[in-house]
Amino acid sequence: MADFRAIADAVKAGRAKIVKTLVTEAIAEGVAAESILNDGLIVGMNELGVLFKNNEVYVPEVLIAARAMKTGTEILKPLLADANAQSRGVVAVGTVKGDLHDIGKNLVAMMLEGAGFTVIDLGVDVSPEAFIDAATNQGAQILGMSALLTTTMPSIKLSIDAIREAGVRDKVKIMIGGAPVTQSFADEVGADGYSPDAASAADLAKVLIGLV
Repeated sequence: MADFRAIADAVKAGRAKIVKTLVTEAIAEGVAAESILNDGLIVGMNELGVLFKNNEVYVPEVLIAARAMKTGTEILKPLLADANAQSRGVVAVGTVKGDLHDIGKNLVAMMLEGAGFTVIDLGVDVSPEAFIDAATNQGAQILGMSALLTTTMPSIKLSIDAIREAGVRDKVKIMIGGAPVTQSFADEVGADGYSPDAASAADLAKVLIGLV
């Protein structure tokens, strides 16, 4: 049967070709696509997330591992669709209005996908209206807002205020992060959670959506 441990280890090591081979072999053996995803690919990415939080690996390793995981998920996507595999939830992420930084946001998106979430990447310089649209029209259950500059942190508050004024605040959870962002700032602006790094963001999303 499929060697889930080998798949997980290949993801952690960023060995995309090995991931492709092992996933393809598992499918040929008749292993369910959802099992390959949950017991192999996601396990590997989650374990790498722990190492990342502990400063045992760094951004380059996470990026390489995320590419390796994507190699596997691309193979599984049509099979998962056929099986109506359930996403753990929908998260829309974006860097707030006035901020063009995207590395942190991209890492968060990768870690969320690695944890089994469907991710809507809103990009950078995201307006409050775009966050509202994600919550009202795109099915986002969680909004992830990033600010990498102290000068753009106020845009987080403006976005949260706009979401409240639009009447959808109680329908969505909001988590925030970025280099200058703190837990006290999250409390001040009324966010549901704060994450200091990408791996923690995936854990926080699980908590906010009620999976933990």
